[in-house]
Amino acid sequence: MNPTLGLTAIQVRVGHPDFLDLPWSQPLSAWPDHCARLVQVQRGLSRHDVVFASYDGVVYALKEMAPHVVEREYALLIELGRRRLPAVEPIGEVRARTPAGEGEERGVLITRYLEASLPYRTLFMNRGLERYRERLLDAMTSLLVRLHLTGFYWGDCSLSNTLFRRDAGELQAFLVDAETSEFHDPLSTGLRRQDLMIMEENVTGELADLAVAVELPDALGVYDTGANIRERYERLWSEITREETIPAGESFRIHERIRALNGLGFSVGDVELIPSSEGDHLRVRAIVTDRDYHRHLMHSLTGVVAGERQAALLLNEISELQAMMSRSIDRSVPLSEAAYRWVDERFEPAVRKLGSLLGRAGDVSELYCQVLEHKWYLSERAQHDVGLDPAIDDYLQRFQTV
Repeated sequence: MNPTLGLTAIQVRVGHPDFLDLPWSQPLSAWPDHCARLVQVQRGLSRHDVVFASYDGVVYALKEMAPHVVEREYALLIELGRRRLPAVEPIGEVRARTPAGEGEERGVLITRYLEASLPYRTLFMNRGLERYRERLLDAMTSLLVRLHLTGFYWGDCSLSNTLFRRDAGELQAFLVDAETSEFHDPLSTGLRRQDLMIMEENVTGELADLAVAVELPDALGVYDTGANIRERYERLWSEITREETIPAGESFRIHERIRALNGLGFSVGDVELIPSSEGDHLRVRAIVTDRDYHRHLMHSLTGVVAGERQAALLLNEISELQAMMSRSIDRSVPLSEAAYRWVDERFEPAVRKLGSLLGRAGDVSELYCQVLEHKWYLSERAQHDVGLDPAIDDYLQRFQTV
């Protein structure tokens, strides 16, 4: 059978397969019997039919919905990507119907599968992931705040519509589903509150369903987890959107405010200085752009791609190296010089030694961070710094697969 039979229209972004060899004349529910490209991956629950297809090792998710819903969600995901927000990458949209033209036209959204991601149910079903379960509270908080700062109304925030990726002992959350979403300029307080209310209801229902199968941690109670996320959200939102009034002669407090926001991982695009009614004071409002401050800084210094928490941890190691270099020559050393030496003497040699584990770990920066954590554990036990190389050797001995 010609697989292009049934195709009405297909749009695919440059740099990806054309997907013309897929059995478009069949609904996605029938593809397991007609398509050899399908693969099984860790996935969450979905109200729609979803399949995963592999092309040269790259996995794509295909979700079947009404054509107008596909078109709208595809456009929203493109805009989320343009604004560098944490969401799945949109690849294409398809319209198809049976070859005989019977039945309604079907729409299919194609996105790139988020590698090394974990659905929330996997976090609870896999015993090796216990340490990450409570981290989803802050991950969901951060995701909602970032989306709302850009005027994005989710409309169906839930654990099922989110994927999680490990980030140096923490979790980073990514939006998966944008069917009910829309952008506003700006997002009203009423819509923010509505998004939070929907989130609370969805999280409560999902955890109630999950509690039937597994025992939940004490910190993730069925009826208080959604409220906990809301409380964390309100604290973070208040911190990054508050205005300060400072005396005109204390401009250093503007820089303190920026550093405090950077410490939370947020980049500051602009600072608004508004004359105060008190005459010699200024009202200061920082305009936050994203929560990738450490990630951007790490990439500019080293070229290493890392998650936000990973980058913060790696920058700490570079700063420690900078301090050691400065002490050894009795003068200050630029961070860029320490970063170059860190890449050359620590990161790249470590990655070469850890090569046998890279296929399983998938994320080079996460693997390096795990080794740093293992080094800390060994040093605590030995009551002295054991050094990076011995830590790598011990890590390989413990976790290398035969």
